[in-house]
Amino acid sequence: MKTSVRIFIAAIGLISLCAWVTFQNKDIKKVEWLIGTWENKTPRGSIYETWRRKNDTEFSGKSYTLKEKDTVVFETIQLVQEKTGLVYIPTVKNQNDGLPVRFTIKTITDTQLIFENSQHDFPQVISYTKISADSLVAEISGLRNGQERKQKFPMKRVE
Repeated sequence: MKTSVRIFIAAIGLISLCAWVTFQNKDIKKVEWLIGTWENKTPRGSIYETWRRKNDTEFSGKSYTLKEKDTVVFETIQLVQEKTGLVYIPTVKNQNDGLPVRFTIKTITDTQLIFENSQHDFPQVISYTKISADSLVAEISGLRNGQERKQKFPMKRVE
């Protein structure tokens, strides 16, 4: 094979690799609107969800309440850009033996994220819908005890 053909094939391979890496990182960039602290006011008090950028391929989140001056965390979350797409990995206190559960991305747009794990007891679907720059709705849904369940969490940005 001629040297010029080899160089051409190598160049095409390098361009393809760069395009693939750039495409993969675009998923996590699409959801930068999630970064910040969000509040869901309930009759029993406020629930907060905070998202931070850990690095170029991962966001870290946590859900918590404030009791007096104490922060009570009941869920930590990783949002990770993997080769196959975004993965939502919550670890919920006192559930699943404290082990993380993986939900894979099913839908991603500039205003919506839908993750699914059909093998999980409940929920099987977790979604976030951006309403505006300062409001979103998080939702969990799926089958629980053979019945379809859905719970919405309207949130306002507080930070």
